[in-house]
Amino acid sequence: MALKVLIVDDDFINRKLLQTLLKKNKDVVEMLEAENGSDALDKLKKETDINLILLDIMMPIVDGIEFLKIFRSDMKNSHIPVIVLSTDDTRKTEVFDNGANDFLRKPIKEEELFAKMTQWTS
Repeated sequence: MALKVLIVDDDFINRKLLQTLLKKNKDVVEMLEAENGSDALDKLKKETDINLILLDIMMPIVDGIEFLKIFRSDMKNSHIPVIVLSTDDTRKTEVFDNGANDFLRKPIKEEELFAKMTQWTS
């Protein structure tokens, strides 16, 4: 399956690390980056064929929770899985309540990430 993944994280290094991981996954054919939730929403308007979103919570402008609220309020986005990546376990309930499909704790382990990606996209 060919996957187009949107990486949403305000930290440049985190985005690069995720890209390096995703390049090892044969299913990932394209990666897009967004620096915050607002940037991600703009990209989603232009790119209608995104298969998966990897979302950080702590970001300026529009954070991960706000992004989820806006993103999930539009029914045409209901089929796109969102995996939240965070160092903050205490927000797990909040992200699920707002429509996240899954949660991974940073630092991200390759095998865990790929297992979740397969679970939500196959």
